[in-house]
Amino acid sequence: MLRLAVIVLLLANAGYYAWSHGWLRSWGLAPVEQTEPQRMAQQIRPETLRILRARETPPVAPSVASEAPASAPPAPAPAAMAASASATVCLQAGTLDQRQADAVRTAAAALPQGSWKLESTPIPGRWMVYMGRFADDEALDKKRAELRARKVPFDRPNNSTLEPGLSLGRFATEEAAQRALTTLSNQGVRTARVVVERAEAPGFTLRLPALDSATRAQVETQLRPALGEKTLRTCP
Repeated sequence: MLRLAVIVLLLANAGYYAWSHGWLRSWGLAPVEQTEPQRMAQQIRPETLRILRARETPPVAPSVASEAPASAPPAPAPAAMAASASATVCLQAGTLDQRQADAVRTAAAALPQGSWKLESTPIPGRWMVYMGRFADDEALDKKRAELRARKVPFDRPNNSTLEPGLSLGRFATEEAAQRALTTLSNQGVRTARVVVERAEAPGFTLRLPALDSATRAQVETQLRPALGEKTLRTCP
């Protein structure tokens, strides 16, 4: 059985070999030829085609980009340089009281016209829930002991016209101070009242809307003594 299989395999290989080489073409058995005569007919001047050896290959001309020297960075345009030189910044300082504002007006008189202005920004008042004035330190100590027993916080008023006395809270509006007083009354505090700790006062903000580098240096020299502890900062 094995011998028969080997014989069949040999005959099949021999038949495939004969078929693939066209030996059976006369019997109508042969592979289809892969030819494209129409492509041959479309060739343009095939006689000019020349195959070169590696040594005969002409050198490739260097590209224009590789021959060109590295270009220097472009010089800044005059317009850009001028814009940089003329760049301005807005600075301001405040809030100034009347005395500080008067000093700034005097110092700023030497600055270029229109380079500065003082804007009105009133200093708001402040209210206090206050107890006092007490007759002496003994009365003051007694009231402190009562407030501690009721767990009511307090401190000194830090105002000579209200000493000796006690502050039970400071508030930005009179309405807020009155509400706090009502709450304290509900806790048993009977002799407190609302007073003005600081009345509303005129205030000012120094504004320099468009300072260039030269004017800014002049501002630092001219205005620094008048501003005192107030600092120039960027406008919001």
